[in-house]
Amino acid sequence: MLSLQYRDRRWGRREFLRAGSLGLGGLGLNHLLNLQSAFGLESESLVRDRSIIFLFLHGGPSQTETFDPKMNAPSGIRSATGALSTALPGIQFGGTFPRLASLADKFSIVRSFQSGNGNHDIKPVVAPATSNANLGSLYGRIAGTNHPETGMPRNAALFPRCVDSEAQPANLSFGNFSSTGSLGSAYAPFVPGGGGEAQQAMKLQFEPTRLDDRRSLLSGLDRIQRDIDTQGTLQGLDRFQQQAFSTILGGVAKAFDLSREDRQTLKRFDTAPLVRPEEISKKWNNYNNYVDNAKTLGKLLLLARRMCESGCGFVTVTTNFVWDMHSDVNNATVEEGMQYMGWPLDYAVSALIEDLESRGLDDRIMLVVTGEMGRTPKINAKGGRDHWGGLTPLMVYGGGLKGGQVIGQSTSDAGAPASTPIRLEHLVATVMHNLLDMGKLRTMTGIPNDLLRSMTAAEPIEELVG
Repeated sequence: MLSLQYRDRRWGRREFLRAGSLGLGGLGLNHLLNLQSAFGLESESLVRDRSIIFLFLHGGPSQTETFDPKMNAPSGIRSATGALSTALPGIQFGGTFPRLASLADKFSIVRSFQSGNGNHDIKPVVAPATSNANLGSLYGRIAGTNHPETGMPRNAALFPRCVDSEAQPANLSFGNFSSTGSLGSAYAPFVPGGGGEAQQAMKLQFEPTRLDDRRSLLSGLDRIQRDIDTQGTLQGLDRFQQQAFSTILGGVAKAFDLSREDRQTLKRFDTAPLVRPEEISKKWNNYNNYVDNAKTLGKLLLLARRMCESGCGFVTVTTNFVWDMHSDVNNATVEEGMQYMGWPLDYAVSALIEDLESRGLDDRIMLVVTGEMGRTPKINAKGGRDHWGGLTPLMVYGGGLKGGQVIGQSTSDAGAPASTPIRLEHLVATVMHNLLDMGKLRTMTGIPNDLLRSMTAAEPIEELVG
C-alpha cells in the first residue's frame, strides 16, 4: 500500500510517505520539479510523442506455429496447428491466430529475425549490448524518469500480479527485467502493484481537494535538490517521497483503474474465458503459468495502453515462463501448448490493435511482440519443439511504422534466414528511433559513450522506417 497523509501543510518525512508493497523503482522529478538532470531541459527536444508496448513471450515461441507455418514442408516440420490465410495475399499464419490473420494488413512480420541464441534469458528486453539495462531504462535516461505533465513513469514493467492477486510471482530466474546496468536504480522500470488490480495497490489517505496548491507543496521539497548526484538520482527516502508525490499529483492512479473502461472494451480484452483452468492438463508443471497467461494477458495489454495514454514511454509486458514447449515434465507438446497460448495471444493482441486503431493511437503507440528465441524446425519424439537460436518470431505494429508486410524470408524448414538476417541490435535501433530523435542525440555533448553505443549499434529495420 502507498499512503499519503496531509497535515496542516507541513510535510514530515514519515507523514509524507509510507511505502509498502507498491514497487516505485524508476520514478523521478527531473521535469516535474524542474530539476536538471545530466542532459538538463534539452532532453525534452529529443523525445517523440510515442510509446512502446513490448510484449515479451517468455520461454521462446515457435516461429512455425506463429507466423511462418511452412505448410509445404513434411509432417514434423510444418505447423502442428495447421495454417490460416491472412489479409495479405499468399501469406499464412499458424492455426490459432484467426483474428490476427484478419488484421495482417495492419502490422509487419519479420521472418528473418535472429535474437542471438537458443538460451533462456530476457535478451530482447535486457541484453549485454544495451549495457545490461532494460530498454525502457535507456529511454528514461534520455527522456527523464517521469512525463513532465502527467507524472507518469516513463518506463514500466507489467506482470500477472499487477492485475490478479492470485497469479504467480514474476519469474526472474532467467533475468531481471528491472536491470539498469550502469544507469543507476532510479531508471528501473516502475512495477505497479504487488497483488490485485493495480489501482488497488494505491490507497490515498487524504482529501484530494486540499492538494490544490501544488506550488507551495513543491517549494517544501527544495532540499531534494541537494541530494541529486551526477546521474540525476535521489538517495534514500527522499527519492521515494518525490516518486510518490509526482505519481499522485499527476493523476497516475487513474491510469491503473481498469473499471474506468466501458464494459465492451473490458470484455474485448478479457482472455480468461478462452482457456479455462479445467481445460488445461495438470500433468504439466507449467499449469499455473498457463492459467495465469489466459487470465491476465488481455488485462495487462489494456493496462499498458492506459499507461501509454497517460505518458508512459516504454511498457514491458510478460506473463511468465509459458512458451517453452519441449513436451517434458514442465511443458506441453507444441500442439497442446499452442491451444493454451495461441488463442489468448491472438485475442489480446488483436484487441489491442483494434482498440488503438479506433482511438487514433496507431501512430502514437508501437507494439513489439517477440521472445528470446524460436523453436527447432523439427518436432521432437515427444511432440515438442526444443530451443533454437536460428530464427525468432517478431511482430511489429503501429508507431508510424509501415505495416501490412512480411519482411525477410526463412529457409524451407523455418530454421534460418534465407535473406539478410535482422538481428536484435536492429530491433533496438528501431525502438529507439521511434522514441527519440536519434539525429539530435548523436550531436549532443555529454551523452555517455556506452549509452549512445547501446542505442546506435545498428540501423533501424529499413523496411519498417523506410
